[in-house]
Amino acid sequence: MTLEDSTSKKISWWAVPGQYLRREFLPVLTDLRLAIALLLLIAIFSATGTVIEQGQSPAFYQANYPEHPALFGFLTWKVIQVVGLDHVYRTWWFLALLILFGTSLTACSFTRQLPALKAAQRWKYYEEPRQFQKLALSAEVDTGSLNSLNQILQKHRYKIFADTEKENLLYARKGIVGRIGPIIVHIGIVGILLGGIWGAMTGFIAQEMVAGGDTFQVKNIIDAGPLAAAQVPKDWSVRVNRFWIDYTPTGGINQFYSDLSVLNNQGEEVDHKKIFVNEPLRYHGVTFYQTDWGIAAVRVQFNNSPVFQLPMVKLNTNGQGAIWGTWIPTKPDLSEGVSVLAKDLQGMVLIYDVNGKLVNTVRAGMSAEVNGVKLKILEVIGSTGLQIKADPGIPIVYSGFGLLMLGVVMSYFSHSQIWALQKGDRLYVGGKTNRAKVAFEQEILEILDQLSSQPKSEDKEMAIEV
Repeated sequence: MTLEDSTSKKISWWAVPGQYLRREFLPVLTDLRLAIALLLLIAIFSATGTVIEQGQSPAFYQANYPEHPALFGFLTWKVIQVVGLDHVYRTWWFLALLILFGTSLTACSFTRQLPALKAAQRWKYYEEPRQFQKLALSAEVDTGSLNSLNQILQKHRYKIFADTEKENLLYARKGIVGRIGPIIVHIGIVGILLGGIWGAMTGFIAQEMVAGGDTFQVKNIIDAGPLAAAQVPKDWSVRVNRFWIDYTPTGGINQFYSDLSVLNNQGEEVDHKKIFVNEPLRYHGVTFYQTDWGIAAVRVQFNNSPVFQLPMVKLNTNGQGAIWGTWIPTKPDLSEGVSVLAKDLQGMVLIYDVNGKLVNTVRAGMSAEVNGVKLKILEVIGSTGLQIKADPGIPIVYSGFGLLMLGVVMSYFSHSQIWALQKGDRLYVGGKTNRAKVAFEQEILEILDQLSSQPKSEDKEMAIEV
């Protein structure tokens, strides 16, 4: 090969990049095996993101996925964080899989499905009897007429195309929607992929633990996409009017509730809802779920003193249950005090002295004599645990799923075509379909039976080739 030949080939390639792509790249991109492989990888990594907790702290993964022993012999917290399995749906490689799969479906739609639809819309009349022999189902009858066949086909919901110049030709079809169905399916899947990508790029997850009566803005974000800043609410806040728990007769938790108000920048209430598990508050694309609870503070009074509100913290019980506690001074110089513990919001409070001895048990509204003063427990204040999520891609995903279901239903319609030719007293009828061939054959036989029932002076004769 000479330098001139080599230069000529390079110039030729750059001159017709579209032809090169169509010839070399498109066959690979539209290959069904590639689409199946991509779909399988997406399903596997989606399942991984479901099994492995997403968006947790490094300490969480170090505690649950240690290096010794490694889960399955290789899955450790280092592998999870290096590969990105702690935020699968926002990793560059998972988004690349979605984009590649969507591109493959789009290319397949333009190179296969749309041409197939256009081919289904193109048709021609059969003007010679020999043309009917090429059809999967054909018949030659000496009874009935083209007009009679026209009326019968209309009753079977066929769209009729009759030649105005040659009155002995007829073409009919139905179920063209079945050819559109696969295209709608592809559009629906691509919509789902786009919604997932958009949600991963712009969505966020936050958690807040808020005491009853407090107002907060979303700030404690634990997982967010690179474009999520625009979705975090800045011009409105949420007030927890009240948090409470319904208990069963045996003391177990039946349900916990939060009464929430959405406030604008002027402090005016613009929305209000009581939420509980599986009944969230939704406002401007942000959803507040009731997920947890705690004890925030205790309100106490010494003799006739003003009311004090003291914060309570969750104590480490080594997995023996949840309990919250605080220390309450009983002298102004803080030289003496008692420890107050509570395990729920039913109002039962345990009071311990400095030696760790239980000195009294009281309920909210009751008083106890400790260290020479009357300590009154007015109220145990609960805090609500909220998970806050925003996913702008959800409407796109739902729309894509709706299109997917519609396309699947449309794909079940058979695209059936029937041709007819009148030659003297002979009527040639034939047809084909892309699916449900047995049902189509029965339909053709029924049409021919109806034709044969047309009145005629001579004997009826019918020959059918299948």
